[in-house]
Amino acid sequence: MSQVQHLQQSESAFPGRDSFADAPLVLIVDDDSDLREALQELMLSVGLASACFSSATELLAGELEDRPGCLILDVRLPGLSGLDFQHQFRARGCSKPIIFLTAHGDIPMTVQAMKAGAVDFLTKPFRDQTLIDAVMAAIQIDISQRVVARRTGQIIERFSTLTPRERQVLREVVLGQVNKQIAFDLGISEVTVKLHRGNAMRKMQVVSVGDLVRAWEALPKALKESLEPRPVQRAGQIA
Repeated sequence: MSQVQHLQQSESAFPGRDSFADAPLVLIVDDDSDLREALQELMLSVGLASACFSSATELLAGELEDRPGCLILDVRLPGLSGLDFQHQFRARGCSKPIIFLTAHGDIPMTVQAMKAGAVDFLTKPFRDQTLIDAVMAAIQIDISQRVVARRTGQIIERFSTLTPRERQVLREVVLGQVNKQIAFDLGISEVTVKLHRGNAMRKMQVVSVGDLVRAWEALPKALKESLEPRPVQRAGQIA
Protein backbone atom coordinates (compact mmCIF):
# COMPACT_ATOMS: atom_id res chain seq x y z
CA MET A 1 0.00 0.00 0.00
CA SER A 2 1.23 3.47 -0.85
CA GLN A 3 2.46 5.70 1.97
CA VAL A 4 -0.15 8.19 0.81
CA GLN A 5 -3.36 6.24 1.45
CA HIS A 6 -6.72 6.86 -0.21
CA LEU A 7 -5.88 10.35 -1.45
CA GLN A 8 -9.13 12.17 -2.10
CA GLN A 9 -9.83 15.28 -4.15
CA SER A 10 -12.72 17.73 -4.11
CA GLU A 11 -13.70 20.88 -5.98
CA SER A 12 -15.83 22.42 -3.23
CA ALA A 13 -13.68 23.48 -0.25
CA PHE A 14 -11.60 26.22 -1.89
CA PRO A 15 -13.31 26.96 -5.23
CA GLY A 16 -11.21 30.06 -5.87
CA ARG A 17 -7.97 28.16 -6.36
CA ASP A 18 -6.20 28.46 -9.69
CA SER A 19 -5.21 24.81 -10.18
CA PHE A 20 -4.91 21.41 -8.56
CA ALA A 21 -1.52 22.50 -7.21
CA ASP A 22 -3.35 25.14 -5.18
CA ALA A 23 -5.87 22.68 -3.74
CA PRO A 24 -5.25 22.21 0.01
CA LEU A 25 -3.94 18.88 1.26
CA VAL A 26 -4.34 17.83 4.90
CA LEU A 27 -1.69 15.45 6.22
CA ILE A 28 -2.99 13.12 8.93
CA VAL A 29 -0.46 11.35 11.15
CA ASP A 30 -1.81 8.88 13.73
CA ASP A 31 -0.99 5.26 14.57
CA ASP A 32 -4.70 4.43 15.07
CA SER A 33 -5.96 3.24 11.69
CA ASP A 34 -9.61 3.68 12.65
CA LEU A 35 -9.02 7.28 13.68
CA ARG A 36 -7.04 7.98 10.51
CA GLU A 37 -9.93 6.72 8.41
CA ALA A 38 -12.46 8.72 10.45
CA LEU A 39 -10.40 11.89 10.12
CA GLN A 40 -10.03 11.35 6.40
CA GLU A 41 -13.78 10.93 6.02
CA LEU A 42 -14.30 14.09 8.06
CA MET A 43 -11.95 16.06 5.78
CA LEU A 44 -13.67 14.66 2.71
CA SER A 45 -17.06 15.74 4.10
CA VAL A 46 -15.96 19.38 3.86
CA GLY A 47 -14.25 18.97 0.51
CA LEU A 48 -10.65 18.62 1.62
CA ALA A 49 -8.12 16.21 0.18
CA SER A 50 -6.04 14.28 2.70
CA ALA A 51 -3.16 11.86 2.98
CA CYS A 52 -2.68 9.46 5.91
CA PHE A 53 0.45 8.21 7.65
CA SER A 54 0.86 5.86 10.59
CA SER A 55 4.00 7.57 11.93
CA ALA A 56 6.02 10.75 11.67
CA THR A 57 8.89 8.76 10.20
CA GLU A 58 6.63 7.54 7.39
CA LEU A 59 5.61 11.10 6.61
CA LEU A 60 9.21 12.33 6.53
CA ALA A 61 10.13 9.50 4.16
CA GLY A 62 7.26 10.27 1.78
CA GLU A 63 7.26 12.48 -1.29
CA LEU A 64 4.53 15.08 -0.99
CA GLU A 65 3.21 17.59 -3.46
CA ASP A 66 3.97 21.23 -2.84
CA ARG A 67 0.45 22.26 -1.91
CA PRO A 68 -1.06 24.44 0.79
CA GLY A 69 -2.48 22.65 3.81
CA CYS A 70 -1.72 21.60 7.36
CA LEU A 71 -0.83 18.63 9.53
CA ILE A 72 -3.09 16.83 11.98
CA LEU A 73 -0.57 15.16 14.26
CA ASP A 74 -0.97 12.82 17.22
CA VAL A 75 1.35 13.72 20.08
CA ARG A 76 2.12 10.12 21.06
CA LEU A 77 3.41 8.23 18.05
CA PRO A 78 5.60 5.14 17.70
CA GLY A 79 9.25 6.06 17.15
CA LEU A 80 9.49 9.80 16.62
CA SER A 81 6.94 11.55 18.84
CA GLY A 82 4.73 14.34 17.57
CA LEU A 83 6.61 17.00 19.52
CA ASP A 84 9.99 15.69 18.38
CA PHE A 85 8.70 15.67 14.80
CA GLN A 86 7.60 19.28 15.21
CA HIS A 87 11.14 20.30 16.21
CA GLN A 88 12.69 18.41 13.28
CA PHE A 89 10.09 19.82 10.90
CA ARG A 90 10.83 23.39 11.95
CA ALA A 91 14.59 22.77 11.90
CA ARG A 92 14.25 21.86 8.21
CA GLY A 93 12.66 25.22 7.54
CA CYS A 94 9.16 23.79 7.10
CA SER A 95 6.45 26.13 8.34
CA LYS A 96 3.30 24.18 7.50
CA PRO A 97 0.82 24.65 10.38
CA ILE A 98 0.36 21.76 12.82
CA ILE A 99 -2.75 20.79 14.79
CA PHE A 100 -1.96 18.39 17.62
CA LEU A 101 -4.33 15.70 18.83
CA THR A 102 -3.85 13.86 22.10
CA ALA A 103 -5.67 11.73 24.64
CA HIS A 104 -3.07 12.52 27.29
CA GLY A 105 -2.42 16.24 26.94
CA ASP A 106 -1.31 18.37 29.82
CA ILE A 107 -0.64 22.07 30.20
CA PRO A 108 3.21 21.92 29.89
CA MET A 109 2.90 19.81 26.73
CA THR A 110 0.36 22.20 25.26
CA VAL A 111 2.53 25.22 26.05
CA GLN A 112 5.57 23.54 24.49
CA ALA A 113 3.69 22.74 21.29
CA MET A 114 2.13 26.19 20.96
CA LYS A 115 5.44 27.97 21.61
CA ALA A 116 6.97 25.90 18.82
CA GLY A 117 4.31 27.15 16.43
CA ALA A 118 1.38 24.74 16.69
CA VAL A 119 -1.92 26.22 15.52
CA ASP A 120 -4.04 24.24 17.99
CA PHE A 121 -3.86 21.45 20.56
CA LEU A 122 -7.04 19.36 20.80
CA THR A 123 -7.75 16.71 23.40
CA LYS A 124 -9.54 13.53 22.34
CA PRO A 125 -12.46 13.19 22.10
CA PHE A 126 -13.09 16.43 20.28
CA ARG A 127 -16.04 17.84 18.36
CA ASP A 128 -15.83 17.42 14.60
CA GLN A 129 -16.62 21.07 14.06
CA THR A 130 -13.83 22.13 16.42
CA LEU A 131 -11.30 20.21 14.34
CA ILE A 132 -12.76 21.44 11.06
CA ASP A 133 -12.53 25.05 12.25
CA ALA A 134 -8.91 24.51 13.31
CA VAL A 135 -8.05 22.92 9.96
CA MET A 136 -9.65 25.73 7.95
CA ALA A 137 -7.81 28.34 10.01
CA ALA A 138 -4.51 26.47 9.60
CA ILE A 139 -4.95 26.21 5.84
CA GLN A 140 -5.57 29.94 5.57
CA ILE A 141 -2.41 30.56 7.59
CA ASP A 142 -0.42 28.34 5.24
CA ILE A 143 -1.88 30.01 2.14
CA SER A 144 -0.89 33.41 3.53
CA GLN A 145 2.61 32.17 4.37
CA ARG A 146 3.02 30.76 0.87
CA VAL A 147 1.94 34.05 -0.71
CA VAL A 148 4.52 35.93 1.38
CA ALA A 149 7.24 33.37 0.58
CA ARG A 150 6.46 33.55 -3.14
CA ARG A 151 6.54 37.34 -3.06
CA THR A 152 9.83 37.33 -1.15
CA GLY A 153 11.33 34.93 -3.67
CA GLN A 154 10.35 37.23 -6.53
CA ILE A 155 11.90 40.23 -4.78
CA ILE A 156 15.15 38.35 -4.10
CA GLU A 157 15.29 37.29 -7.75
CA ARG A 158 14.82 40.87 -8.92
CA PHE A 159 17.35 42.18 -6.41
CA SER A 160 19.92 39.70 -7.76
CA THR A 161 19.79 41.45 -11.15
CA LEU A 162 21.00 44.77 -9.68
CA THR A 163 24.61 45.82 -10.05
CA PRO A 164 26.61 46.49 -6.85
CA ARG A 165 26.29 50.24 -7.41
CA GLU A 166 22.53 50.01 -8.02
CA ARG A 167 22.19 48.12 -4.75
CA GLN A 168 24.14 50.83 -2.94
CA VAL A 169 21.93 53.55 -4.38
CA LEU A 170 18.77 51.57 -3.61
CA ARG A 171 19.83 51.20 0.01
CA GLU A 172 20.48 54.91 0.36
CA VAL A 173 17.13 55.76 -1.22
CA VAL A 174 15.16 53.55 1.18
CA LEU A 175 17.09 55.09 4.08
CA GLY A 176 15.72 58.47 3.08
CA GLN A 177 18.77 60.01 1.45
CA VAL A 178 18.24 62.53 -1.36
CA ASN A 179 20.08 62.23 -4.66
CA LYS A 180 22.56 65.01 -3.83
CA GLN A 181 23.51 63.33 -0.54
CA ILE A 182 23.85 59.91 -2.18
CA ALA A 183 26.09 61.38 -4.87
CA PHE A 184 28.34 62.98 -2.25
CA ASP A 185 28.48 59.80 -0.14
CA LEU A 186 29.35 57.54 -3.05
CA GLY A 187 31.64 59.99 -4.84
CA ILE A 188 29.62 60.02 -8.06
CA SER A 189 27.59 62.65 -9.89
CA GLU A 190 23.96 63.34 -9.14
CA VAL A 191 23.11 62.45 -12.74
CA THR A 192 24.70 59.04 -12.22
CA VAL A 193 22.71 58.56 -9.02
CA LYS A 194 19.49 59.28 -10.90
CA LEU A 195 20.49 56.77 -13.58
CA HIS A 196 21.23 54.02 -11.03
CA ARG A 197 18.08 54.87 -9.09
CA GLY A 198 15.94 54.59 -12.20
CA ASN A 199 17.56 51.31 -13.20
CA ALA A 200 17.08 49.88 -9.71
CA MET A 201 13.39 50.79 -9.64
CA ARG A 202 12.86 49.34 -13.11
CA LYS A 203 14.58 46.07 -12.25
CA MET A 204 12.74 45.82 -8.94
CA GLN A 205 9.48 46.48 -10.85
CA VAL A 206 8.33 49.30 -8.59
CA VAL A 207 6.92 52.70 -9.48
CA SER A 208 7.31 54.61 -6.23
CA VAL A 209 9.76 54.99 -3.39
CA GLY A 210 7.12 53.53 -1.07
CA ASP A 211 7.03 50.34 -3.16
CA LEU A 212 10.82 50.27 -3.16
CA VAL A 213 10.91 50.56 0.64
CA ARG A 214 8.42 47.68 0.98
CA ALA A 215 10.50 45.53 -1.36
CA TRP A 216 13.66 46.34 0.63
CA GLU A 217 11.97 45.43 3.90
CA ALA A 218 10.91 42.08 2.44
CA LEU A 219 14.51 41.11 1.69
CA PRO A 220 16.17 38.69 4.13
CA LYS A 221 18.25 40.44 6.76
CA ALA A 222 21.37 38.48 5.81
CA LEU A 223 21.11 39.63 2.20
CA LYS A 224 20.83 43.29 3.18
CA GLU A 225 23.74 42.97 5.60
CA SER A 226 25.90 41.43 2.85
CA LEU A 227 26.07 44.74 1.00
CA GLU A 228 29.18 46.90 1.20
CA PRO A 229 29.29 49.09 4.34
CA ARG A 230 27.69 52.50 3.99
CA PRO A 231 30.13 55.36 3.41
CA VAL A 232 31.23 57.11 6.59
CA GLN A 233 29.83 60.62 6.76
CA ARG A 234 32.61 63.18 6.52
CA ALA A 235 32.92 66.53 8.30
CA GLY A 236 30.96 69.24 6.54
CA GLN A 237 28.92 66.69 4.67
CA ILE A 238 25.26 67.40 3.89
CA ALA A 239 23.11 66.16 6.79
